[in-house]
Amino acid sequence: MEGLKIIIIGAGIGGLTAGIALQQAGYQVQVYERVQELRPVGAGISLWSNGVKVLNCLGLGEAIANIGGRMNVMEYRTAQGELLNHIPLQPLIAQVGQRPYPVARRDLQEMLLTGYGGEIKLGHDCIGVEEDEGGVTAIFANGERDRGDLVVAADGIRSVLRPYVTGKPSALNYAGYVNWNGLVPVSPELAPADCWVIYVGQHQRASLMPVGGDRFYFFFDVPLPAGTPPEPEQYQEQLRGYFQGWAQPVQNLIERLDPQQVARPEIHDLSPLDSYVRGRVALLGDAAHTTCPDLGQGGCQAIEDAWVLTHYLKSTNLSVMDALERYNRERRERGNSIVRKARKRAEQIHGKDPEVTRQWYEQLGREAPQSVTNAIADVILGGPLH
Repeated sequence: MEGLKIIIIGAGIGGLTAGIALQQAGYQVQVYERVQELRPVGAGISLWSNGVKVLNCLGLGEAIANIGGRMNVMEYRTAQGELLNHIPLQPLIAQVGQRPYPVARRDLQEMLLTGYGGEIKLGHDCIGVEEDEGGVTAIFANGERDRGDLVVAADGIRSVLRPYVTGKPSALNYAGYVNWNGLVPVSPELAPADCWVIYVGQHQRASLMPVGGDRFYFFFDVPLPAGTPPEPEQYQEQLRGYFQGWAQPVQNLIERLDPQQVARPEIHDLSPLDSYVRGRVALLGDAAHTTCPDLGQGGCQAIEDAWVLTHYLKSTNLSVMDALERYNRERRERGNSIVRKARKRAEQIHGKDPEVTRQWYEQLGREAPQSVTNAIADVILGGPLH
């Protein structure tokens, strides 16, 4: 289909990637964003090979390689620092055909903004849509309206347009844990510069992952009741308490982090949706499949969405609605599967059933590295670019 005007609501990873892909396909694209200033949420993100392959196809391969960390090894360690498993990643890279690139979210956002290059209308809070036979109109809180052939709702975890698509409100599910995350300079007192290390114990995790600019993206996971106050001025003291007695690199990390630069989300996901599409409106990214971060696939799934949506608009010519329904069928199966797998993984890691978590700790110590990389490869190769 040619000559379409496409309205994108949201300038996050999914919205910007969709903007790039749809623009390259020759469509007229307009991106709207609720906030007055674009600031990425969270410090870092693991872009596995399925997401990177889409960026390669969009001409961003060199750019993502320049900002991505060179992650050659994964290590699991006990809370006290004993090595459970050393997992070289080269077999995974060879199996799936692309290196993963953990990145700082700000670097990724700037790369996508440059790749898009078009106008982003900030301060436009989309409050609804109106459809008729000929098109769809996005309605904004400031009184503005814009009409197009379709609307891409990439408006995130608390999507305003999701209830329009699904026909009902959808509550977020608390995954049971809080995640502190940020960036610190690479240092041998923390971890080798090319190693993603994960310390596990007491249903908690502490992790360091290399990103571009000689930095580690770090996170701490702690199961806590929902609504526990954040108290940024207490972050270091709290983490010292939660991770008392853990290995020295974990203690070094706690001392080196800057509490003012640390994000602390309570982790939620969204139950799998029956549909990602209604008429001329398509959900994309977290608006469609908010997922626990325990598979590292949230950003990758948004990027896959953008690719598949563009593919069907380009490759089918029956109608916009037909193309969106094909997108819906493919992405609903993939996205909902990832949501379920990530939720199961989150529960396994964070002690929902303490016996299941204990067995996982034992499994980490005896599992063959190839089994770990095969499991990651299965998730990666389930995407649209094999």
